[in-house]
Amino acid sequence: MNTLWPMGEGTVREIRERLAPRRARAYTTIMTIMDRLARKGVVERRKDGRKYVYRPRLSAQEARRNAIARIVNDFFGGSKDSLLAELNASPDADRIVPSCEKASPTETEPAREMKNTGA
Repeated sequence: MNTLWPMGEGTVREIRERLAPRRARAYTTIMTIMDRLARKGVVERRKDGRKYVYRPRLSAQEARRNAIARIVNDFFGGSKDSLLAELNASPDADRIVPSCEKASPTETEPAREMKNTGA
């Protein structure tokens, strides 16, 4: 998805070419991944001649929000404060989120406001 979002849309061949410099994959591997994403509704696909053109159904921001919401719900009982407390308490926080610094109590206030407003 990180390759497809900046492209807007693309074929398996185009996606594979973009991925190749940092992560070479077989054409069939990319085709399988894109087919699974299409069946899950993550991407749309349309037939163009003999090939399919894929387009993301969600923006990167929407996908991040959905992923974080699933993590908060599945692992932290819906509590954003519990997630923040885990990140602050974890000795592996720098490995988990390399650019993340431990939040001070005042920095967690926006998280409380988000929780209270349902954001």
